[in-house]
Amino acid sequence: MNYHTHKTYTVDEAKARLEQYCAYRERCHKEVTQKLQQMRMIPEAIDQVLLHLLQHDFLNETRFAKAFARGKFKTKKWGKYRITRELKARDISAYNIKKALQEISEEAYRNTFEELVEKRLAQLQQETNLQKKRKKLSDYLIYRGWELDWVYQRAASIKK
Repeated sequence: MNYHTHKTYTVDEAKARLEQYCAYRERCHKEVTQKLQQMRMIPEAIDQVLLHLLQHDFLNETRFAKAFARGKFKTKKWGKYRITRELKARDISAYNIKKALQEISEEAYRNTFEELVEKRLAQLQQETNLQKKRKKLSDYLIYRGWELDWVYQRAASIKK
């Protein structure tokens, strides 16, 4: 007679679980809320746990946004458009997105863009059709969220 019994959590148990969840890596409010909903917590309990996590600094949206932007830029080499889009998808405020993007230095940003261009062009050496080569380079950079004017300018500069 066991019909999918799910463990139920007290508010204190949920607080303890979510403290660990947030301590493991930075989380945004949306992730934490989803986790609590998966734990079958009622809305009032979710609010209590969120408040607890905020008060005890386990949850900090500005810190999350900054860590996210730094991490995605360094490891995945995403541009600011992609980072912004991903943060918006996580319901991060415009203020925190702006703060997060300030974590990336202009110099590092420019250098990374050029590194990506060089890397992709090296992969496209076999491509003899100039238009296809430009399109492949552009698609690659746009997917990673780099500024369109930079992308098209750089693609147009390819001569062979």
